[in-house]
Amino acid sequence: MRNPNLVPYETIVRATSGEPEAVDEVLRHYSKRIRIASLENGQVNKDTEDNIKRRLIAALLQYRFDGQAT
Repeated sequence: MRNPNLVPYETIVRATSGEPEAVDEVLRHYSKRIRIASLENGQVNKDTEDNIKRRLIAALLQYRFDGQAT
């Protein structure tokens, strides 16, 4: 049985290989958490939100399943 709170493993694998649809799916999955983390004085700081998204994408693209660091 799949946990609906987690991004499917297959999606993570596809996202780490740079597939745009999978990366978008990961961003959509975490969009609410990213917005909450971007709040400053009750307002979403767009620069902070964009920075978090960029860092998440960079982490996805750097992650290797074989245990090798890039």
